[in-house]
Amino acid sequence: MTVSPLGREIDRVDGRSKVTGAARYSADYPAPNLAHAYVVTSTIARGTIRQMETAAARSAPGVIDVYGPDTPDRKLGLRLVPGAGEQFAPLADNLVRYRGQIIAVVIAESFEQAREAAALVTTTYDEQPARIELGDGPRTPVAAVGGHPTQETILAPGVDSIDAALAGSEVVVAADFHGPAQNHVALEVHAVLATWNRERTSLTMHSGAQIPHTHAQVITLQLGLNPPPTVRLIAPFVGGGFGGRIVPAGEAALAAALAYRVQRPVRLVLTREQEFTVASHRGRVDQTVRLGASRAGVLTVVSHKTTTEMPTVGAWNTVPAESTSGMLYKTPNLHLDQGQVVLDVPPTAAMRAPHEAMGSFALETAMDELAVATGIDPLTLRQRNYATVSPRSGLSFSSKHLDDCYRIGAQRFGWRARRAEPRSRVDGDWLIGMGTASAIYHGDRLPFPVGVRIRLSPDNTAVISSATADLGTGALTMLAITGAHELGIPLRRVTPEIGDTDLPPGAPAARSTATANTVAAVHSAATAVAKALIDLAVTQAGSPWYGADAKDLTYADGRVRGAGRSMSFGQLLSTVGRDRIEATATTQAGPELSEYEFYCFGAHFCEVRVNRFTGEPRISRFTSVVDIGRVINAQAARSQIVGGVIFGIGQALLEENPFEPGSGRMAAANMADYMLPVNADIPKIDVHMLDRPDPHINELGARGCGELGAVGSAAAIGNAIYNATGARIRSTPITLDKILEHLT
Repeated sequence: MTVSPLGREIDRVDGRSKVTGAARYSADYPAPNLAHAYVVTSTIARGTIRQMETAAARSAPGVIDVYGPDTPDRKLGLRLVPGAGEQFAPLADNLVRYRGQIIAVVIAESFEQAREAAALVTTTYDEQPARIELGDGPRTPVAAVGGHPTQETILAPGVDSIDAALAGSEVVVAADFHGPAQNHVALEVHAVLATWNRERTSLTMHSGAQIPHTHAQVITLQLGLNPPPTVRLIAPFVGGGFGGRIVPAGEAALAAALAYRVQRPVRLVLTREQEFTVASHRGRVDQTVRLGASRAGVLTVVSHKTTTEMPTVGAWNTVPAESTSGMLYKTPNLHLDQGQVVLDVPPTAAMRAPHEAMGSFALETAMDELAVATGIDPLTLRQRNYATVSPRSGLSFSSKHLDDCYRIGAQRFGWRARRAEPRSRVDGDWLIGMGTASAIYHGDRLPFPVGVRIRLSPDNTAVISSATADLGTGALTMLAITGAHELGIPLRRVTPEIGDTDLPPGAPAARSTATANTVAAVHSAATAVAKALIDLAVTQAGSPWYGADAKDLTYADGRVRGAGRSMSFGQLLSTVGRDRIEATATTQAGPELSEYEFYCFGAHFCEVRVNRFTGEPRISRFTSVVDIGRVINAQAARSQIVGGVIFGIGQALLEENPFEPGSGRMAAANMADYMLPVNADIPKIDVHMLDRPDPHINELGARGCGELGAVGSAAAIGNAIYNATGARIRSTPITLDKILEHLT
């Protein structure tokens, strides 16, 4: 009997190709007669282009052409696609909506020639005052997201208002929080290779995508051609996404339109600086959390108000409160008020745990402040307010073991050694503190079909295909592991295929949905191909079961059995003269979506050391215990939680990209100025996974985990800094200058 790889420590099946350089990313693909494009971006935040001088660029060596908004004979004809990324078509008009917007593109024989010519393009503007800061515009309600209201109040019987509930609480904590703009900074910058067929009816694109079929559909609509072309998008390897590749940015449609115009393959690669503006960012957020409780620490009120940025070009509706304050703790009175301010800044996008990472910093910091105000241990306070049903919907969670995350995490970390009084643990020049925080993130199935195809061959191998994406998360290996488990064959006999729109539409590599939805589709496809094998066995002459009743046959462990005989699927295919057999299945969520709340949970524990003279914070230990359902690949799942925690370390201590007042320039739009965690910033991160299947989500009970680690980890760090120093910092990043204000 084959031992299933499910839940074991499995090396990535694509690991060798990546470390040897054999894996090709979007900018690595060759093409004959290739032309190169380079974009020109705006240097003002708001206004109109008065004049653009392109003659010098056109006459530069190797230049094929220059396209801008003021050249009618060179209009690319791109269309706006409502609801998909930036809400304007690139180069369709002379309006400037933010600093760093694409306003022209040069196409040349080489990348270097295109870049040099782009530097020769000069532009004059009619500039207008730009709205840059959250205080520059009126606050309006966020458009409803996912059917949920963004302003919501739940009151206990006899309570007139949230303010009245707070007034009646024995202990009240109220605090304001601020989160800055941040950037995805994926290792692979946005890059596109666009190639049309000779008749210009079919387009092949190599472009990093988190949802390949969505990218292809959006680009088809953006091109606005009649009849629409067939668009195939290929992205088997993607060098990071974190939400920045959910929908295509403007450069993808530009490359496709240029290739159509010049009738040559076109490659367009953004520079790192262009990536910071064109490819979106996490927007800023102001938050106010008010908590009411009894003196025993039992919550009576949770109120969470947020104000986020919404660029004039549209993009991401950020709702930081609903999946954190709206879900984590039991409370009879709940108030969520999520608003936004329209600003003249680059587009925003989802960024790993897009709502929850920000919302949890405010909520979990406020919970720590409530623990101080009531004199109750911060972990005990969280346990005392444990929610078994959703505070908003009243539905039970499909599976929840957060209480065990608290208990096991405290044991592994040594939480009992924590001292409640700040600055009470000292080691030479270093103040030592401990902090904790809860984590929560969606783990649900999707209400639309996700497909998987399984093809079996006479050599007893299987190819398992689905057009999901692997951003470095291990999705390719997850597909192989699940396929090997369902078919009952060794992992080495399985070849996974992903990242190609010629494959069945796969689960989005976003919102931590890929695993939960893909394993369900693999299960259905394996069931379907087993049935097809049995049908083949009883209907094909030459089969030892020809003419038998299909009900008397079974499939397991890669073999068909029945009537005292057993044969591998490869032997059966060879016997009946078939070179393959395949089946495709699609699955989607059913009524369980309205019966349960599907979430993943976790508990973070952090120890920091803060220099008492310089204010320098260092993280010395970190423990995370997570409840993510059944674990598919223990090695990859642990890596994903570690990666999420590192995101939290960046959020807590380093990452911000301020906008220059007036000009709208991002101050840290390069890898030199944008501060990211490096090896020296990261301690040993202890991750423990409960590995308890969710009985309601899919046949294996598996949920996603990629974003959970980023939720609450920043708050755990901030809470540890408070415990070490007595400095309560409510704006991120928590830099040493902010700490010094409290130490001197």
